[in-house]
Amino acid sequence: MFLKILAHPVFVNLNYHMPMIVDLRHPLIMIAGENGSGKSTLLHSIHLALRDEQVNGYVYRLDPGDVRRGETFLFDAEAHNPRTNLDYFKDEPEMLEFLQMASHGQVMLAMFSQNFPSLPEGTTLLLDEPEMALSPSNQRRILKMMKELVDQKKFRIVCATHSPILIEDRDTYVINLDNHINRNVPAADLGVEGASTIQ
Repeated sequence: MFLKILAHPVFVNLNYHMPMIVDLRHPLIMIAGENGSGKSTLLHSIHLALRDEQVNGYVYRLDPGDVRRGETFLFDAEAHNPRTNLDYFKDEPEMLEFLQMASHGQVMLAMFSQNFPSLPEGTTLLLDEPEMALSPSNQRRILKMMKELVDQKKFRIVCATHSPILIEDRDTYVINLDNHINRNVPAADLGVEGASTIQ
């Protein structure tokens, strides 16, 4: 499956060359890149394309090839954190109690062990920084769970991430947005060593 992005207001503003060709054939894809490189934008763009939604300024063509398209589910770990949406669970007292007591990381693990597996077979699961609240050992756990969803439920998973654990795994296909020139990444003169960069 290939997504060809012919026009996109954000990517054009970041100085990306159009068209962008995005290879979505692999069942487990990691979108990597510096802050501001367009990872979340690309993830949300894939979501719109898979749902055949049109948005002003975003022109695309999706070639599904021989891939069967099932349900598409987008989960943004920051925007969709169940702990900040407790009203959704007012009729589920056990879940409400868990969410009020659990850490952000525990809730994320519960999403992987309970909620995501309940999605239909063949789902395309789009994840925006699911590792955000997780320790390295739990990042390895969710990577194992992703592979199980791919193997056992025929999921296709596309994940925007900064995690070396997810990016460097031999079973993941990486789309690295740092290979493109863009204008919105942290300035090189911020530095990482030496004199203070605080202004």
